[in-house]
Amino acid sequence: MPSFVIVEKCDGCKALDKTACQHICPNDLMVLNKDLMKAYNREPEMCWECYNCVKICPTQAVEVRGYADFVPLGATVSPLRSSDSIMWTVKFRNGTLKRFKFPIRTTQEGSAVPDGGFATGTDDLKSPVLFSEPASSGMAAIPGLMK
Repeated sequence: MPSFVIVEKCDGCKALDKTACQHICPNDLMVLNKDLMKAYNREPEMCWECYNCVKICPTQAVEVRGYADFVPLGATVSPLRSSDSIMWTVKFRNGTLKRFKFPIRTTQEGSAVPDGGFATGTDDLKSPVLFSEPASSGMAAIPGLMK
């Protein structure tokens, strides 16, 4: 189930030009209705449920169905972000609560190393081929456009 906005909780990030969920959505699906000053998912069928909008929303107005591997059918999951971690609260159908905490990245925005410090096997991170190609494709070379 894609992300959806609880209209009663959404304040449009206090009437800023761009909401937090708009800023973070990798598919540019979240938009701000300027008349109502409420955010919404303009193309729910394109949402891949990455939880970015859910985690960043300051009013906890965005929800997504929990994945079956940690939230059973009928349960709800809510993240609460702090400066160094995210506290996840799962509320089961019988009312039982379970909370777990995960640290968040602490590097400055834009300072992350693309390979994460691990050897990639190639110096060309902009190469369109996979690290195992051309061997995994069964070809001597990957075809390309002639220059």
